[in-house]
Amino acid sequence: MYSLKEKSVIQLNINGEIRDVVLSPSDILMETLRGQLGLTGVKPGCENGDCGACTVLVDGWPVKSCLMLTVEAIGKQITTVEGLKNAPIQKAFIEKFGFQCGYCTSGFLMACHALATIHPDPPDILIDDWLQSNICRCTSYEEIGNAIRAVLSGEIS
Repeated sequence: MYSLKEKSVIQLNINGEIRDVVLSPSDILMETLRGQLGLTGVKPGCENGDCGACTVLVDGWPVKSCLMLTVEAIGKQITTVEGLKNAPIQKAFIEKFGFQCGYCTSGFLMACHALATIHPDPPDILIDDWLQSNICRCTSYEEIGNAIRAVLSGEIS
């Protein structure tokens, strides 16, 4: 258990690297990642958990970082899109045209990467369910679905 004062210096494991951050108890993880660590792949969208643009992985599971306090990330492994480092899902999004403007793309990449890792052989209904956690206004979900299915089938590795 941590006791935080007005401002505290803590360490976070971000993309496999221990990073020092200064925070107040009410700081949101999305703001810390973007503002202090320059990880701008974490996008502010709705800022209430609906759109998924700010999705990161926390111990391998997709989490909307606009809903998580930074202090809750202590002792956890946080992965942002910058930490994927040429994961198959990134190549699949390019080859299957899974983006247009790109604003939502990092959140979808994180959700899809987690899905492929946690459920390597999911039924279509589970894929569709996971894709509902994020919103895209520019493209159809068909291309995004094609990208994750290409990774899951081994077409893109």
